[in-house]
Amino acid sequence: MPVLEEKKTADHFHHIGVLGAGSWGTALAAVASYKGAVTLWGRKKEIIDAINQRHINPDYLPDIILPRTIHATDELNDLSSASALLVAIPAQKMRSVLRQIPNDSRPLILCAKGIEAESGLLMSQLAADIFPHRPIAVLSGPTFASEVARHLPTAVTLAAKEKDIRAALMQRLAIPTFRPYASSDVIGADVGGAVKNVLAIACGVVAGAKLGNNARAAVISRGFAEMNRFGIALGAKEETLTGLSGLGDLVLTCSSELSRNFTFGKKLGEGYSYEEQQKKRAVTTEGVFTAPVLQRVANKLKVEMPLVSAICDLIEGKSVNSVLERLLSRPLKGEYSFSV
Repeated sequence: MPVLEEKKTADHFHHIGVLGAGSWGTALAAVASYKGAVTLWGRKKEIIDAINQRHINPDYLPDIILPRTIHATDELNDLSSASALLVAIPAQKMRSVLRQIPNDSRPLILCAKGIEAESGLLMSQLAADIFPHRPIAVLSGPTFASEVARHLPTAVTLAAKEKDIRAALMQRLAIPTFRPYASSDVIGADVGGAVKNVLAIACGVVAGAKLGNNARAAVISRGFAEMNRFGIALGAKEETLTGLSGLGDLVLTCSSELSRNFTFGKKLGEGYSYEEQQKKRAVTTEGVFTAPVLQRVANKLKVEMPLVSAICDLIEGKSVNSVLERLLSRPLKGEYSFSV
């Protein structure tokens, strides 16, 4: 593991608050701690105490020693002096947590990936709904938290509409092994992170059902086409979707069992039902929540997403063979928008 020299800066975002003491929030706190103060908020008192006293997160990153400069807390008021907030709360709990923080001018950097089931809103849309005049940024890309926390090389998209804010945040969060790339396309960065979770389940199904590498490559490429159509319908830029937060994140999560969504899909492919898996899993598989709402929003936008529909069918209990037969019997067409 590379040795990183701890540096302090006096920039505008010297003190960073991180909401969420799961694996991703803890990894981001470790990154942010190298250039300034970090306060990490979580709900579980035992995790907070372990981070402060033993410098580990025993539930999520038990084998990684965390920087001693991270201060953990279970009191939201302790984030009052932070000048920017990284929000790593699961998508379905995001609204309830955001409603508990003050409505002020500090930037919110949303680091969760998903769509709120009840409203059908992306995380940036949800935050803007609660805080219509607050700066909203999205940090997304091909990231496994354990690798970020171990300081393995990582590149991400950091999207914000305000040029000065994204420039300052990039400088604040960049370290030798964590490289943010700037974007003004908040929706595009948000779309990629949400849709890839569902497509990772599809790739897991391919692996579990032993359908072969040809099928996995087809799912990734056709899944990316679905992501592209959906994102553009929401106003995303195509170049964002082909970048780190779109195609990059899709390739990562469709290729590794470190992805919870891929692992869930693999079990589906092996014949384990959604209900059987839910009884055993203690962690959030965001793609399971995202799939039906993504399908609902896509139908509203008149965007065709057959792979997403197939995952919805599998979650509802249909067999892999029946879903595969339906996909393979779809009408032949051109690869892009033109007809055969």
